[in-house]
Amino acid sequence: MAELIAPTARLRSSWLTARGEWQPGAHQDGTGLRLVGDDDLDSPDGFASWVERLRQQSDRSLPVGEGRVHATHWWIVDGETYLGAIDLRHYLNAVLLEGGGHIGYSVRPSARRRGLATWALGAVLLRAPALGLDRVLLTCDDGNAGSARTIESNGGVLEEVRSTGIWVKRRYWITLDEPRSTARRGL
Repeated sequence: MAELIAPTARLRSSWLTARGEWQPGAHQDGTGLRLVGDDDLDSPDGFASWVERLRQQSDRSLPVGEGRVHATHWWIVDGETYLGAIDLRHYLNAVLLEGGGHIGYSVRPSARRRGLATWALGAVLLRAPALGLDRVLLTCDDGNAGSARTIESNGGVLEEVRSTGIWVKRRYWITLDEPRSTARRGL
């Protein structure tokens, strides 16, 4: 059964296997791969260092790098199998307001079409009010029908389709004062 957990070095092998399913250089939203820095994720020490940075990014007493915001990261797992990632950005900067939003997520290719992203987004939306958020912005590429369905299934209301100069993004807002179901929808 799927669950959300804090990133952990214990799942390095499964994470590396999942990484091999993606095209080289593919963007994996919600994973925090931009925090890798100089670490070699293939090495146990490098992977552990990156995982620690993911965990520290949620600590508001610690500074984040320029252009970054505090965010909480979770991994979508089934037992010891890494299935994907989702993050909740505590606030928006100009870049996130334009085209990134409060929440990013990705599911490894072999685990798609099982409702994992929809379930994980619903679970994270339940946690967002604890950060003082009463609504969140989510975006997806205009051609990503699966992500649009995931957002709409969780109450996303389309604000507009906007060109950011690099991508064409669908912009959705979700109001958090409405009750949400935590049903796993067959997971």
